[in-house]
Amino acid sequence: MEILKVENLTKKYGSGENEVRALDGISFSVEKGEFVSIIGPSGSGKSTLLHILGGVDRPDSGKVYMNGQDIYAAGDEELAVFRRREVGLIYQFYNLIPVLNVTENITLPVLMDGRSVNKERLKELVVTLGLSGRENHLPNQLSGGQQQRVSIGRALMNAPAVVLADEPTGNLDSKNSQEIVELLKMSNEKYGQTLIVITHDEGIALQAHRMIAVEDGKITRNEVIRR
Repeated sequence: MEILKVENLTKKYGSGENEVRALDGISFSVEKGEFVSIIGPSGSGKSTLLHILGGVDRPDSGKVYMNGQDIYAAGDEELAVFRRREVGLIYQFYNLIPVLNVTENITLPVLMDGRSVNKERLKELVVTLGLSGRENHLPNQLSGGQQQRVSIGRALMNAPAVVLADEPTGNLDSKNSQEIVELLKMSNEKYGQTLIVITHDEGIALQAHRMIAVEDGKITRNEVIRR
């Protein structure tokens, strides 16, 4: 079942001689429960693509369909609701709220949406992510690996349609990096979570079901790694 479909996405920055095509006619689709890696060098357009998939930045042209709905046909308010409910975002630098503890950071998207917290899901996530006993810790009391675990919990808390991770291991050492990749793979396998990971690390990219390579705003490879 197709959960995400991208049609002829373009995004330009600047104009005239200074114009840069960050995305130049990108098209692909993702099946529900699939783990897809998007790989490319710095400046290839992969982070721009992720922001557009997540409803953070609008394309100049093209379509993004999530569960059959054109997300950019909506107004800004509907788009904000879409981001809270349908997308889980994980960034390289965690983006945790420094004055909120682990539990508060994980549940923030639910509370911002005016909904009650699923306490059973919260408890399961805290245990699964190895954060038991640290529920009341602030971000500055956690290691980098633990902070990234919190950001994964926050992304998964709403059971979103798609989790988008932008260089999620880029700020970690090799041991913590592999632990985070294993946690993301677990979320894909245990919860059936559709997962799209942006990375420049081919070792991480090859652990996905499918790898898409982007260069100069175009897809240069789209190949199945494993089923």
